[in-house]
Amino acid sequence: MAKVMVVDDAAFMRMMLKSMLTEEGHEVVAEAVNGVEAVAAYLSTKPDFVTMDITMPEMDGVEAVKEIRRLDPAARIIMCSAMGQKAMVVDAITAGAKDFIVKPFQKDRVIESVNKVLGA
Repeated sequence: MAKVMVVDDAAFMRMMLKSMLTEEGHEVVAEAVNGVEAVAAYLSTKPDFVTMDITMPEMDGVEAVKEIRRLDPAARIIMCSAMGQKAMVVDAITAGAKDFIVKPFQKDRVIESVNKVLGA
């Protein structure tokens, strides 16, 4: 179906999202552990959409969204946040993220968000 890049500094969270997405037929073409890696991987893989953690070392998710959207205004990014990060989620949406999902991930909500950003 769609090519996706999963960005999260926690390997377990990347693994969970990767599993949910591949079960739905999507292909995970890249993973990144911080915003710096995410920007580089985005440019080299051109995924159809990105799941982006907010809180990461080196470059957080909000800054990574800004940079990716600067390079590709059509980029489709879903923010992943923990409860209690409302202000950062608002910043991310303002920066150009298309939707957000809250940890711990609920598969139906993840798929609903993916379908929303892909226009399905």
